[in-house]
Amino acid sequence: MLAWAGMTNGLAAELVMYERPGCPWCVRWHKEVGSIYPKTPEGARAPLKAVMLDRQSQSAYRLKEPVFYTPTFVLVEKGEEIGRITGYMGDDAFWSLMKMLAGKLDSEDQAGK
Repeated sequence: MLAWAGMTNGLAAELVMYERPGCPWCVRWHKEVGSIYPKTPEGARAPLKAVMLDRQSQSAYRLKEPVFYTPTFVLVEKGEEIGRITGYMGDDAFWSLMKMLAGKLDSEDQAGK
């Protein structure tokens, strides 16, 4: 997490959360993580963009495969998928998986230098 402290949002990364109305796991994520996420280094580096799951929302990004389940969190940079988390199994699992995604984003940054 400390490695992210000096990074800026100028790299156009975002965490896209695909959700559906009435999705109980989406509601749980918003309750357990949603208010905390923007205050974290991950949230500063890849701000959250919550969108309703439909074909149009998926066409806004270059996804590696379609999104079927909600919530699905797709880390994108410059509109291209870097990685994803499908589902929500609790805040501990989310943060663990998010750290792995963050590592991929950092790897992409290093490769571009």
